[in-house]
Amino acid sequence: MSLNVFNWTLLDWVNNSVYAVQGIVALIGLYHVVVCFFRISQKRFRTLEAQDVFLDELGTRLEDRNFDAAMELCAGDQRAVCQLAELGLANRDLGYAKVRQLLLDRFQRDVLADLEHRISWINTVVKTEPMLGLLGTVMGMVQAFGKLAAATNVEPTALAGDISFALYTTAIGLTIAIPLIVCMSAINVRIRKMEDSVGAGLTRFFDMLRHALQQEPPKVSKKVAHV
Repeated sequence: MSLNVFNWTLLDWVNNSVYAVQGIVALIGLYHVVVCFFRISQKRFRTLEAQDVFLDELGTRLEDRNFDAAMELCAGDQRAVCQLAELGLANRDLGYAKVRQLLLDRFQRDVLADLEHRISWINTVVKTEPMLGLLGTVMGMVQAFGKLAAATNVEPTALAGDISFALYTTAIGLTIAIPLIVCMSAINVRIRKMEDSVGAGLTRFFDMLRHALQQEPPKVSKKVAHV
């Protein structure tokens, strides 16, 4: 009898642990969703018109070959086009081709790769939550059938807790996974829009930089700066 009590206590502890793990996994997914939305909003202009205004001002300074003023315009701005423009201007003596490759590599590594990493975590949470719900379902049914097998006469109320646990964990897993799928789709749409916006901005910047470099006398090469 004491062994059965120990077994039920252990199963109850495992069942409660499933709830805890589901909650922790959900918090991990929510954290990465919030970070993704924040990073995307931080790295892109709100509108293409706002980006064009910035590039127009930058182009005016580059036409005058006032590189210090152009870098000052970009300094401290967390948006990707501004940071990449500042990086390109700081390393303009590397030559147009190398600067272009540097900026494209840096955008891929520092912005897109970070977002892809966080999306992979969200995707993992989406897959894990229903599996944890299934684990809870199995554990609840194991406990319910164990009580049926251990007693000749079992009251329905004695099984209600185990069956409800089996259903709750599955419902919780789906309730967490479904909104995360929607969030992940929204994040992917925003990333594509950001890529288009940054790509258009970099294309304009590359044209302005190439024109300015063709008129600027060569100087001593500078060390590559970090975004």
